[in-house]
Amino acid sequence: MGFFRQLFKWLRPGLHLKRWVLVIVIGILLMSVGLAQILRLLFFRLGLIDDFYAFVDPFSPTLIAIGLCIIGVIIAILGWWRLNLSLAEPFGVTRSLRELLTTVRTHQQLRQGMRVVAIGGGTGLPSTLRALKTETSNITAVVTMADDGGSSGRLRRDYGMQPPGDLRSNITALAKDEALMTRLFNYRFPSGELGGHSFGNLLLAALYNLEGSMDRAADAAGRILAIQGRVLPCTLDDVHLVAEVEHYETKAVTKVEGESNIPSSAWKIRHVSLNPPNAILYTEVSHCISEAQLIIIGPGSLYTSIIPNLIVSGMQEAIRKSSALKIYVCNIATQPGETDQYNVADHILGIEQHVGTNLFDIVLANNHYPITNAGPNTIYVKPVPSKHPIHERYRIVYCDLTDDERPWRHSPEKLRSALLKLYGEQFQLKAQRISS
Repeated sequence: MGFFRQLFKWLRPGLHLKRWVLVIVIGILLMSVGLAQILRLLFFRLGLIDDFYAFVDPFSPTLIAIGLCIIGVIIAILGWWRLNLSLAEPFGVTRSLRELLTTVRTHQQLRQGMRVVAIGGGTGLPSTLRALKTETSNITAVVTMADDGGSSGRLRRDYGMQPPGDLRSNITALAKDEALMTRLFNYRFPSGELGGHSFGNLLLAALYNLEGSMDRAADAAGRILAIQGRVLPCTLDDVHLVAEVEHYETKAVTKVEGESNIPSSAWKIRHVSLNPPNAILYTEVSHCISEAQLIIIGPGSLYTSIIPNLIVSGMQEAIRKSSALKIYVCNIATQPGETDQYNVADHILGIEQHVGTNLFDIVLANNHYPITNAGPNTIYVKPVPSKHPIHERYRIVYCDLTDDERPWRHSPEKLRSALLKLYGEQFQLKAQRISS
């Protein structure tokens, strides 16, 4: 009975299996009718029809027909089941009815999940991807292409390619076996000509040369890792980040070019721009934004990961036209050289200075400031002051978003809970408007 209970679960709605079971049944029926007709003609031609009727005469024709149907169904089910196990075995699926059913159901549920676009880069955006990859496989991560430091910068200078670093870290965040793939892709060669390069960056560089563009390289890497979603560059243009900075003591103003050169404890960032300024939004990103149900901006470095995406030509227009719920996830801790002494309002104002007001609907921010594991260098981003005019433009939602081990970073589990709650509330509001 346990076998049949598990078998009946395959007929539950949403698995996209019943339609194909029906196709198989219709095919078997047509084949059976055709085979019966062939046997009938063959028996007549060979003169065996009288012998056949004499053989079955002692039995009830109805019972024979029912018995043959039952035996045929059992054989068909067993054959179909064993065939599927044999086909699934090379792909690592265990020979267990329950585990295979779970795998299929999970795949279908994720495929039917909400359409999400997450915009950012660096080490912040992977938290969003980890939070939502258990809920949907319709995730598109959009990352900045302005990185010019470390391994990414060297590959960029040596091969004229776009920087692979942010693509790498977000691709691994969407991998099924993230722990192993993160270790592999983040492995850095200690010495020699490859010294300082990460394996993931080298793989993306090889794929870039094979495929001819960074977007195709990222897609190919995603297929290799069987990731839950996609990771796309915000632009295919060769861009560099330029910052206008002000010295904290002398108040002197100057320009600094290069993402890796911008953060400095001696200078305050006043404004950032791209060189060239007319870098165009990647067409596929625009399409994903137009189809999205949820757009998440951040978390990540405000001036070197978040804003560089938003100032690409066409990005603001695409986000504003989208009917999706738009949420900005504010950082938990300030970042030295970028957002020293910033509170939540300062982060929002930094974005508004570059793209205008009301690019997003909700601001999600942390309101928990643990001491355990924080260390002396963690300075938390404090809430918006109670009478700040920001409150008039945005709904600001506070909750505990901190990771227990690294409280300066977002907990994927807490972030998932908060994002799903906000999305569920928006869904209910839309349903109420439609019904009224």
